[in-house]
Amino acid sequence: MWARACVSAAQRSVLWRAILPDAAWHQRSLRCTHCDEGRLSLSELRHLDCMSPELSSVDLDGLYTRDERGAILQVLNTASREELAGIKLLRGRKSANIVQHREQSGPFNCLQSLLHVPLFKHKTIVKVCQSILSPLQEPAKREKKLHGLKFVKPDVERKQLLAAKTIVSIVFGIRRIAWAHVDHNLTVMDWNQEESHRYMKGPYQPSLYLEEISSAVSNIPAADFYVLEKPGISTQNANLFPVTLHLRTVEAMLHGLLSPHFPQDGQHRVLSVVRTAVGKHFQLMVGEARTSGRELVQQLMADSVTHENPRVLFPHDTLARYRRLFHKAGPDRGEEMCDALLQAIAFYEFLFNDS
Repeated sequence: MWARACVSAAQRSVLWRAILPDAAWHQRSLRCTHCDEGRLSLSELRHLDCMSPELSSVDLDGLYTRDERGAILQVLNTASREELAGIKLLRGRKSANIVQHREQSGPFNCLQSLLHVPLFKHKTIVKVCQSILSPLQEPAKREKKLHGLKFVKPDVERKQLLAAKTIVSIVFGIRRIAWAHVDHNLTVMDWNQEESHRYMKGPYQPSLYLEEISSAVSNIPAADFYVLEKPGISTQNANLFPVTLHLRTVEAMLHGLLSPHFPQDGQHRVLSVVRTAVGKHFQLMVGEARTSGRELVQQLMADSVTHENPRVLFPHDTLARYRRLFHKAGPDRGEEMCDALLQAIAFYEFLFNDS
């Protein structure tokens, strides 16, 4: 009774301290700091499991019904190492130890025999058994869902975006401004680009930007919303400052030229979407860098002809023209055009999939 009482004290995080009297080592004992009277001899200490005192003396098989024991042993005796590693507390070395013990000593006949497996103690075995019987206690990790609309700025009510009949997705680089005009059924209505060789030559001239960008905007179709790619170049890199200045200037002018009525109605019709969000949506990211989407766009064009329900639809009377324009894009392989189309698709899929 004394030992059980002191065990309860240990469970309440009562501290034991070693006492080394002047007597011989065989008289060494532990004194209870809770009552300051109880003592444990060294021989008694060897049988004390401070982490789980009562559990160390319990018959593991007696904790479960016959059917439960059968279910647990079935898993432990037949599951592969990979399958065992999927069970709570059996990852890593423990699953390998179970398989090794099975191979050397045969299948487990009872739960108590698990104590012969390295790294397995009473407390661990009980948790493993519970995990086998109730696998739902540890839900599988769900794939993270990318809520794309949070990458679209400024914030616009979702119902307004859903009411839009068409959008124009715009991507711009050093020489080109490309766009894709797409409706809410993901039908490509226009897909083109405009090129200029006057950018970034000589001193910075705002009037030149106004002329070139105004010319491009005059060819961009009217739409309910315009979606611009947010430049991803870091402002911390001083070597890229001229490129950053160019992209920010183009972005600002597009916002102004495509929103002529903003001062009157205050309605945002020009939005920006983060470039990496589109890259992740189409699995084009390698680390922090985004790879080319050219092959994906070519596949989308082919699927538009061969699939009954393609991801994006190119009207048959325009598909041949788009293919010629796409292949005519030159040494840069039409990257801006690819990105503009993928951005339009991603925007609508963000919109339709986000709850």
